[in-house]
Order: sequence, then structure tokens, then C-alpha cells
Amino acid sequence: MMDLILWRHAEAEEALDGGDDLARVLTSRGEKQAARMAAWLDRQLPEGLRVLASPARRTEQTANALGRKFKMRAELLPGGSVEDLLELAQWPRAKGAVLIVGHQPVLGQTIAQLLELQASECAVRKGAVWWLRQRQRLDQSQTVLLTVQSPEFL
Repeated sequence: MMDLILWRHAEAEEALDGGDDLARVLTSRGEKQAARMAAWLDRQLPEGLRVLASPARRTEQTANALGRKFKMRAELLPGGSVEDLLELAQWPRAKGAVLIVGHQPVLGQTIAQLLELQASECAVRKGAVWWLRQRQRLDQSQTVLLTVQSPEFL
């Protein structure tokens, strides 16, 4: 059994014309979103969790709210692929859980692919978490959606 927890960065400042997208920081609302979601996650997350984040400033700030060690990986930068994300997570081969703090559209594309949805991607709100589990059921591998949490409802 493996859990894949996908956390979209919280609300960030808009990019200025010609500005560095990767340097965008969280708004004060985004900081509150990240703190609320981190508090909820901290109560739910299993021991031995691996945490991986995009090196963009807004994802780093979101991951920092959790107060756990994490690794920044370039594969999670905006424009990354579903294949890169799943390989980095070692889905579904790894045991335990991995939390990925990243960006749209790749988080939504990953969810759509794993849940075999007709749409090419799911809309993932800023600051929201989607928690997926891979399990074996009668010689069949299944991906189950355990929960979707939005910071506004915590």
C-alpha cells in the first residue's frame, strides 16, 4: 500500500510582467492557507513520510508551514510532467507515503490519470490537498481517493 498526497501551493502574488515566476511569494492569505492546511496535515500524516517540493519560492513557503524536513526537486517545477512526478514519488512501487508540494496543471493531470478520469486534468484549488492510495484488491491494483481538503473548510 502506498499513499500519494498532492498539495498545491497556497495563494501567491501575481507574476509581474517579465518577473521571475519562481520568485513569487505567498500572499498573507496564502500564508494563512498554508498554515491551516499544515496543521490539518500534521495530525493526519503517517510516520516515515517523505516530503518533496518544487524549488519555486511559493511551494517552498507552503512546505515550510508543515515544519518537517523536505527535499526540493527540480522535476516538480512548473511545466513538469506526470511521468516525472510519479517516478520521483516511486508510485506505486514505494511503501508508505509521500507528500508532494507542487503546481497546476501537473497535480491535476496526475490525479486525472491515476483515477482514470475522462478529463485530462482536475482543477486543484490553491492550498488544497488530494490524498490518493494505491492498494491491492483480489490480485488487482486500485487507486482510491481518500480525501480532498481545501484550506477554506478547515
